[in-house]
Formats: sequence, C-alpha cells, structure tokens
Amino acid sequence: MGFLEGKVAIITGAGRGLGREEALLMAKEGCNLVVNDLGAFHDGSGSETKVADEIAEECKKLGVKAVGNYDSVTDFNKAKAMVDQAISEFGKLDILVNNAGILRDRMLFNMTEKEFDDVIAVHMKGTFNMTRHTAAYFREQGKKDPSLGVFGRIINTASDAGLLGNMGQTNYGAAKAGIAAFTNIASMELKKYATVNCIVPVARTRLTTDATPSMKDVMSATDAKGFDVFDPANVAPMVVFLASDEARKITGEVFRVVGDRVFSLIGWTTYKDINNTGERFTPQILAERVKNELLKGKPRKETLMDSIGSLIKM
Repeated sequence: MGFLEGKVAIITGAGRGLGREEALLMAKEGCNLVVNDLGAFHDGSGSETKVADEIAEECKKLGVKAVGNYDSVTDFNKAKAMVDQAISEFGKLDILVNNAGILRDRMLFNMTEKEFDDVIAVHMKGTFNMTRHTAAYFREQGKKDPSLGVFGRIINTASDAGLLGNMGQTNYGAAKAGIAAFTNIASMELKKYATVNCIVPVARTRLTTDATPSMKDVMSATDAKGFDVFDPANVAPMVVFLASDEARKITGEVFRVVGDRVFSLIGWTTYKDINNTGERFTPQILAERVKNELLKGKPRKETLMDSIGSLIKM
C-alpha cells in the first residue's frame, strides 16, 4: 500500500520541474490527482494544455486516477472551480500543493508595475486563492464529521530568494517571503482541520536555469560522490511525507529541501533588546546604543549562497 493510498490531491504548476516530480511520486504512492498547469513559459506567457495532460497520463500509468487542469491560479473563481473539479472527479479532496510560479526578474529601479504585479499574482495571490477555497472545503467537511480530525494537508512553496534575499528579485522574493508568513498564520486558523506547511526547495527547474542562466552551471553540478544535488526529484519525498497521515502533527513549519538534506528553518525571532529604564528614548541615545549595544555581536545574516554552498564544491 502506498504512503498516500486513496488520497486526492491538487498540485499547481505540476507540468514541469518540481511539480512534475511531486505529481509522479504522489501517484506512485497511490494518490489520485488534479494536475494543474497553464503550460506557460517561465515568465508566465503563453499556454499549452498538453503539458498538464501529459503528466496526468504518466500518473495514470502508475495506477491512479488523474485529470489535467489548465487554469491560472491567479483567478479566484477558477481556483474554486479547480477544488470543485477534484471533488467532482474523485469525491473528495485531501491535499493541496501550491507550486505554480513564474519569474520576471529586474533590478528594483528598473522594474515595471506589471512585472511586480504579475509575479505577486501567481505566487502570493495564487497561493491565497487555492488555499482559501481548499480551507473552506476542509472546514465544511471537518464540521460535518468531527471524527475526521486533522485530515487536510496544505503544502506551500517558498524560496530562499525571499527568506534570505536575492538581488533582482524584489517581486519574487517578497511573494515567497509572504508565502512563508501566510503558512504560519493559515496553520493557526486551520489547526482543527488541516496541517499547513511550507517547503523551500533548491532545485534545477526552468526558474533556476532558463530564467537565471548564471545559475545553470551551479544547478547542474554534482557533489564529490557524484550525487545530483539539484535534481528536482530530491524534493518530492518531503512533499509526500508532509501530505501523508504520518505528518498529521506537523504544522506551521518551513523546511528547506535540497539534495540529500532537509533543514528546519526559523523565521524572524528577537535577537536582543535595549531599554531606557522607563524613559522615552531620544534620537541621540539611540544613535549611541543601537550601534554599540543592540547590533553589536549580531551574527552575520545567512545568504543565498551560504544555504547551498556547503552541499557541493563550487
């Protein structure tokens, strides 16, 4: 019996890269699927229905039921229709994997309003749209049958570009950092019905090669033993685990997944504080104490390259 035997999932952006690997492994583990993919280029332009259909057919060959969906996650009503499609086709919905994404990289001083809006729409609003309708369904089912317990699973996708920062990606990074915060709050609100977790994958996809040519050589590198560190298939097992009943007590977490390693991440936390013994600070006092006390000895901020540099010989 598979890890997800008889479960039903929606995976957005499942036609290529990470989403494709997630869909195939989930299918192998017995999960029926709505395979969503607009069939667009990495920048979100264009569309092609066969991208989703081809993966759905591959999943069927693994012994499960699967259907394609070609709608954009940016449309609130079409996101609802996707949830309805899963329920209509398979009788229920257990799992949502928010994976769809695009890139429109540009330095901030050159970025257009559309480049910002389009990236936010796919990543941030798309995650909201899909999660909002899935959450409503989970809540409805949970209230109808309390014996279900925490039955739903939602897995979001963030990025170190947002959590650590990456030049040229204020739009993408803001969306991805927002998704991590969204995960935290959604996990609180859905604690009776579903777990909500977030993965931070580091893998070879169109977003890290086609859209970012400078990363192509890094993303094709292997470690000293020849292990393909950035193969997107390395990320899928964590998604399957988080989607399973074995993860029913894990929620509100953010995990970086890369190669043969999984990291547990902690977000913004208080480092230290200063106080002025019951008196309002003055700018002059702050000028002295922020530099010499509050920030003194603060650890260097982790960078994007720090997060992957130890995994391979760069």
